[in-house]
Amino acid sequence: MSDSSPARTEPLVLDVWCELQCPDCRSALDDVRALRARYGDRLELRLRHFPLEKHKHAFAAAQAAEEALDQGKGWPYVEAVLERVEELDRKGEPFLVEVAGELGLDAEEFDTALIDGRHILIVDADQAEGKAIGVTGTPTYVIDGERLDGGKSQEGLRGRIEEIADRLLAGGA
Repeated sequence: MSDSSPARTEPLVLDVWCELQCPDCRSALDDVRALRARYGDRLELRLRHFPLEKHKHAFAAAQAAEEALDQGKGWPYVEAVLERVEELDRKGEPFLVEVAGELGLDAEEFDTALIDGRHILIVDADQAEGKAIGVTGTPTYVIDGERLDGGKSQEGLRGRIEEIADRLLAGGA
């Protein structure tokens, strides 16, 4: 019997608590992209919604992100909206539908999803879970049960996530 634990076979999950009208979340995109590039399929980046009341289009944007996920382009949609957060501020929900069309998604279905609220329960559940584990702002990351808050500063967070991910993916405790 060996003393070392076997390397993981299932992907490690990194929950990314995000809000699509949040400038700090836009700043975090470089870290998210770098983590995706470094770990590929070994790290599952899971979008979790935490719309803040101070941003009036955040709740609709979270629902739109869920529709994009249903249509197969969740992260590309999230990144496209975050890259243009000022447009979301100005244009609101029509902008969310516009981005869907630009990405080749079914824009009419986006519009319908925003009207019928089919994704509200997912967004509400994410927000409730976030509050329960102490999320107070965005972005916040959770990896292996450890919460890393990025709302005040992204400084050093990617390095900390990489330390944890490298240890866990190597089979360490």
